[in-house]
This record gives sequence, C-alpha cells and structure tokens, in this order.
Amino acid sequence: MEKLTTIKNRIYADYFMPSRLEEYEKVIIALIKHGYRHITLRDYAQRLSENRLEGKYFINRHDIDTDIKTAKQFFEIEQKHHVVASYYFRTSTLDIAFMKQIEAYGSEASYHFEEIATFAKKHHIKSKEAIKQRLPEIRKVFKKNFLNIEKQLGSKLLTVCSHGDFVNRKLGLTNNILIDNELRKELGIVCETYDRHIMNGFDIYISDKPYPRFYSPDSIFHYINKAQVICMLSHPRQWRSDIVVNTADNLRRLYEGLAW
Repeated sequence: MEKLTTIKNRIYADYFMPSRLEEYEKVIIALIKHGYRHITLRDYAQRLSENRLEGKYFINRHDIDTDIKTAKQFFEIEQKHHVVASYYFRTSTLDIAFMKQIEAYGSEASYHFEEIATFAKKHHIKSKEAIKQRLPEIRKVFKKNFLNIEKQLGSKLLTVCSHGDFVNRKLGLTNNILIDNELRKELGIVCETYDRHIMNGFDIYISDKPYPRFYSPDSIFHYINKAQVICMLSHPRQWRSDIVVNTADNLRRLYEGLAW
C-alpha cells in the first residue's frame, strides 16, 4: 500500500501538481520583510572565512537537475525583488547564455558535478573499491569539464556542488569525494557546497522535497525570524510540473538503470 501511494504521489508531482512559483515568491517576500540579506554561496563562503556574518542572511541555492524553463522563472522572481541566488548546472542542463545572465545580474552560476556517477555508468562499474582506484582518471574528466565551463562562461568558478545520483546511493560514494585539496588548489575552488564548515555555518539548512512533503526538515516559513543564517536548496522539479521534461528525465533514469 505504501509503495502504491509513493507511485501515485510521484505521478501527481510529475504531471498534475499546480505550479508553486507563487509560493516561492512569497518566500522571497517574507525573507525581505523580516530583514534577511540575500547572498550567493560564494559570498557566504567568503564572509564565513573572514568571520563577517553579522545579522540575518539567506543563502538561496538552486540545483538545476532538470527544467531550465522553471529555473528562469526563479530568476525572474529574484530580479523582480532585487535579490541574488546561486545556481548549479549539470553538464546535461548547461545553458551558457542563461548562466552569463545570472552572473551579469550579480547572482552566481556554477557547476553541479557528477563525474563519479557518470564514469560508473559509462564503464558499468558497481564496486566502490573499483571506483576509488579510478579516481585519478575521473579527476581528469572533472578538470576538463570544469575548465570548459569556465572558458565558455568567461568567469571564474569559485564554488561547486556535488550532484546526488542513484548510482552514488548504490555505490555508497558521494561525488564530492572527487575534489581533493590538490585539485581544489589547482583549479582555484574555494569550496564545495557540502563541505562540513559550509554546512555548519548555517543555523538551518532546508531542502525542498517532492509532493506532498515539500520541505525538510520543516517549511521555511517556520524558521523565518527564528534562525539568523538560513540556506534553502531548491530544484525546479519540486516547484512546477513540466510534463515533457519530467517524462524525458524519467525515461533517461529508467534507461540508465537498465544499462548500468
């Protein structure tokens, strides 16, 4: 019965759920009303390292796993209210023109990387130890992708964000183990979004969740004015149903699972 409910909820979320973008705008308005300063994750990392977090801050992080159209609607709402955010794009969702717009506005556009999962799927590797042995090779792929994005974007990427794939869960390995200190120093990466000191600097970290939960651990409205430094992670898919995009993503996920 529980499995059937999960399937029904997924179908509703992917194909029938009304847009929640009006709610997203209400979040932005409420934070402004209560005096939160919106900053990018790279600005937050700098302030954290210099111990300059005084007052109330909101770090608005978007992981663009799918659905560029909804990501652009996030951006329109933020521009309307003169606030900034951080956007992280996978190689499958890269939109350099849009990323340049984000940077020109004063927000942050960077890389949502997943080279470990991609490598494992490409080479049909299902062993954690086998992947660990290939890390030097996978780091070269990451470096190539990272530098290519920087070149196309025409600006420095200071923060990056690890994507969580079903393969990572099967392997028991996160993508962020890929970027060791040597690689960070070589590429000028200040931080990865899940670095312990980054996460520990938030009073509360909220992630959006699929229908019907929407937020974890609780609604952001519950924490406004109760926490000084709030970070919220959002994904376009959780805020608006795009039938074409969601169908394509579901079919891709099915194919990858079978092929791996």
